[in-house]
Amino acid sequence: MLENLRPYLSLIKENHDFRRLWLSQSVSNFGDWFGLLALYAIISRYSDSEFLLGLIIVVKMLSLAFFSPFAGYLADRFNRRMLMIWCDLLRGVAVLGILLVNSPETLWIAYVLTAVQMMLSAIFEPAKTSSIPNVTSEENLTNANIISTASWSIIFTTGMAIGGFATDLLGTDLVLILDSLTYVLSAWFVYKAVIPQKRLSKEEMYRTRNPFKGIREGLRYLFDNRHILRPSLAKGTSTVFLGGLVYLLIIVSEEVLMMGSIGLGLLYAARGIGTGVGPIIGRRMFSDEKDWVMVMGLAITFCGLMYMVVGFVNSLTLMFIFVLLAHAASGANWVTSTVLLQKRTQDTFRGRIFSTEWLLFTIGSSISTTIASLILEFDIMGVKPLILVYGGIMAMGGIIWSFTITKNERLWQEAG
Repeated sequence: MLENLRPYLSLIKENHDFRRLWLSQSVSNFGDWFGLLALYAIISRYSDSEFLLGLIIVVKMLSLAFFSPFAGYLADRFNRRMLMIWCDLLRGVAVLGILLVNSPETLWIAYVLTAVQMMLSAIFEPAKTSSIPNVTSEENLTNANIISTASWSIIFTTGMAIGGFATDLLGTDLVLILDSLTYVLSAWFVYKAVIPQKRLSKEEMYRTRNPFKGIREGLRYLFDNRHILRPSLAKGTSTVFLGGLVYLLIIVSEEVLMMGSIGLGLLYAARGIGTGVGPIIGRRMFSDEKDWVMVMGLAITFCGLMYMVVGFVNSLTLMFIFVLLAHAASGANWVTSTVLLQKRTQDTFRGRIFSTEWLLFTIGSSISTTIASLILEFDIMGVKPLILVYGGIMAMGGIIWSFTITKNERLWQEAG
């Protein structure tokens, strides 16, 4: 077991700048998931609407989507390290502001500050992902992304599980304060890191001084390079179904399992564990990068099928197992698409490409969650049948991917 982990442990031990970037991500991610259930609890405290609960997820996703094109432009034009530091500090302030919510009339503050937090995250995420190839060698790039995803999953698991208990035991105010402090610590780790970056030339800086022109150039680069476009669609294709399914786990915990925050923490823990082990298993099964676009389609289909099983069962144990399996496939999809984009995209466009990917990801999740919350709000369908429908459509989406995107990837590889 230790031998299998040696390449990952060596990378963390020997590469100081990657380690600091990784620690920054780990600390801030823990705060995010630790504080998320507190945010859900605040909304539930001042409203009994399933739609308003789903709306906070939509606000998070749409805020990311709205600002993503500008975020990618900023990540390519300015110093990514300084952008990440400022984003962390300002996100900490935004989280603290949610403490002002103390009545149904002030609930809107939570939505506004969550939107601000997510717009800052829209800058931080592509800046961070674009920086990973600049602090690692190409041969270590896949390992670096597996570490990043596995850490996200472990932190997601512990953060959500601990956050569920902490919200009940400590109260939402203290949880939000701790969440804010994690951003300050994250900023410190980024400050200590050296992050190289290929900057735009003077001619490129002048030509793209208008942000809309810079964004346009990024989109043209993406569509002119279909081998980059294909993996950029993977997360968006998956989350247009998966976003709603993850939201539905909240309702399952409340209405089917009758376990509230604790049940949700456990189901989200299954999601986190799956996301962590999936990329490692996927790399062992499909070590050849030429197969990775195909793997994305298979992962989407498998994830949908596993959620269909979740729609059939009523046991927490069985739900835990099949949510874990579903997100193992999703995690493999995430890492394979990220690594291909990092390798195939030149540094001066990387921020815009990853922000476009985030745009597709967030729009897909927003649409999926909005539709699911409205279906439940108007009693069109129950939560379990809705999971079956979403899972089935997701599986079909993966099959369509295999007959279209995978086919085009193979033709490109044969031509090259």
